[in-house]
Amino acid sequence: MFIDSHCHLDRLDLSPYHNDFSLMLNAADERKVKKMLCVSIDLAHFDEMYALIEAYEQVYASVGVHPLSAAEEQVSINDLVEHAEREKIIAIGETGLDYFYQTDTQDQQQESFKNHLVAAGQLGLPTIIHTREAQQDTLSLIKAHGNLASAGVMHCFTESLAMAKASLDLNYMISFSGIITFKNAADLREVVKAVPLDRILIETDSPYLAPVPHRGKKNEPKYVVEVAQCVADLKGISVEAVAEATSENFYTLFNKAAP
Repeated sequence: MFIDSHCHLDRLDLSPYHNDFSLMLNAADERKVKKMLCVSIDLAHFDEMYALIEAYEQVYASVGVHPLSAAEEQVSINDLVEHAEREKIIAIGETGLDYFYQTDTQDQQQESFKNHLVAAGQLGLPTIIHTREAQQDTLSLIKAHGNLASAGVMHCFTESLAMAKASLDLNYMISFSGIITFKNAADLREVVKAVPLDRILIETDSPYLAPVPHRGKKNEPKYVVEVAQCVADLKGISVEAVAEATSENFYTLFNKAAP
């Protein structure tokens, strides 16, 4: 069984499935992708996202505001705690810091990130973190405001091995996406080799970042199998072993989810 630990199902192009959400889920199921986590990036569309996935037992959800939206949509600790009362919410995020695209909103990003970390700690839920070109600030805020027991995951990891090791030391897991299959991702593949299998998650981040050989297509959960295969090849193990380990890791981290 494969689990797509990070996807944005409310943003998928469902036209290949006659705009039928269940057919997309069936396509994933045919490739043994049995569970997925639909990740929130803003509160403005949260209710719509939650309504889409609520009836499907194979889909979990999170609540959060992406760092690139933090300047426009500041979220309070109470906002996050209240939204997390929904039954299918198993994580806080996507949150974090992104200084690659925005350098003039660092204060707002940091305040939003802090609120997410505090809310997650209060709830005992893991935090889903997006970090780019902000390694030191990301780690510093986790140390200052995070709950290292519930911890979280560095999603769609593209940073250095040093950043990966520092995250592991903070009890965080590392999630790899289709980027690891890209031709120009040799350094990142070395990180995959170095991170212990019992600390790895796999994801699509769909509809973005479709893995090879599907580059140029819209990504979707069924393609998490290609991510797993790449991890397996890099570690010299079977894809079934990667599926089993990453599924176990998912339930260890997101312990509100039922295996």
